[in-house]
Amino acid sequence: MPAPNPENETRGRVLFMDDEEAIRDVMGLMLRRRGFLVTEVGDGREAVAAYGAAIARGVPYDVIVLDLAVPGGTGAREAIEVLRRLDPGVRALVSSGHADDPAMADPAAHGFVGVVPKPYSIAELEAAIERAIRRASR
Repeated sequence: MPAPNPENETRGRVLFMDDEEAIRDVMGLMLRRRGFLVTEVGDGREAVAAYGAAIARGVPYDVIVLDLAVPGGTGAREAIEVLRRLDPGVRALVSSGHADDPAMADPAAHGFVGVVPKPYSIAELEAAIERAIRRASR
């Protein structure tokens, strides 16, 4: 596991969106244990609000993980459109169990920097987040 960032004592700021509370709780806890600062939200509207607030405070997120399908709520596809208007350089990962969805097959064409196919392990999630963070430093 890489060392924490000496500037802020974390490996990165992550906004994690999933409509299932249990997934948010477990993944948030596991990412924190691995040195990330994590904010958890339940749908795309909450993700957009949290992202905008973080930018306004001058502490933007390094990566956003967005659940593709949110029954009765705003999912990744709708949220990424608004997020791209707020920040054209947003680094968002799309997450879904629907591997045949066009956003999962070609994330870049849909505004995402990568995918996290469900079900995933914490190691797979961590690796996807790290790839997105490294992408920013190129």
